[in-house]
Amino acid sequence: MDRIDRMILRVLQQEGRLPNSELAERVGLTPSPCLRRVRRLEADGVITHYAACLDSVKIGRGFEVFVSVALSVRDRATITSFEEAVCDLPEVVEAHRLFGEVDYRLRVAVADAEAYERCYTNKLAMLPGVAQLVSHPLMKVVVPRRAGLNSA
Repeated sequence: MDRIDRMILRVLQQEGRLPNSELAERVGLTPSPCLRRVRRLEADGVITHYAACLDSVKIGRGFEVFVSVALSVRDRATITSFEEAVCDLPEVVEAHRLFGEVDYRLRVAVADAEAYERCYTNKLAMLPGVAQLVSHPLMKVVVPRRAGLNSA
């Protein structure tokens, strides 16, 4: 991956629906080689998919909470059961298994604090193997989600 590939990726992360002709102009290529590079990045699995970024408030999911989860038992069966159950919760919009004291970090998006309390009580606390849940309500997004690309 060279400097131009990184520029393409950076631009596509900001504007994934940008027409190829405009993308090519921004990265200093003509349209054909630019499109070839994008297709190669897709084929190589560097670009895994395209998605729409939604306004969480406008879709009724404006209250976000990061939840640290510690499991009571860390055997294969408990981990598998926990992960399968988490995948079935629509309120969980992101889930990560971690090294360290905390086993998982979940990002939960719901309408408001009352909806989160219901989710916490009726769903999160009932997940297989949960020993402890610690909630961290989101105050402000300082850096939106992005990949760690170096400057071009």
